[in-house]
Amino acid sequence: MARLKVFTWSDGFHAFTVAASSRPKALKAWGMSQDIFKSGLAREITDGPAFDAAQAQPGEVIQTGEAIDPGEISKAPRRGPDSGPTPAQKARVADLEERLERLDAKQATEMGNIAAEVAALQKQRSVLEGNYEAARRDLVARLKAARASR
Repeated sequence: MARLKVFTWSDGFHAFTVAASSRPKALKAWGMSQDIFKSGLAREITDGPAFDAAQAQPGEVIQTGEAIDPGEISKAPRRGPDSGPTPAQKARVADLEERLERLDAKQATEMGNIAAEVAALQKQRSVLEGNYEAARRDLVARLKAARASR
């Protein structure tokens, strides 16, 4: 059997310690998917009350109070990767996803309506500019003719 090492990390309120044969097994016991050893948040320890408690219960996460219940050592509540969302959380996510889809569809429709209005206004502007240019050319020509006939 592999020699057990003792690993710990802290959330600032409690320290979580586990005796495991490897870092990946410690991460699994803590329910972590991210390597918190890499960032320095977790480390190996070699002594202390939490070390002794973890050695006595290999694979079990030992919780030691830091900011809350300082020094109190107990078995940590089970928190593993297999604990998934509750039915209420799933229902809330489904509801929010549906609402997001409706919002996106409404936005697409409204933006389409605005694009149609912009196209209609551009067409109207083009017609007005054409009419203006034609009327102006006619009046400029008539003004030149009137000035020439004086």
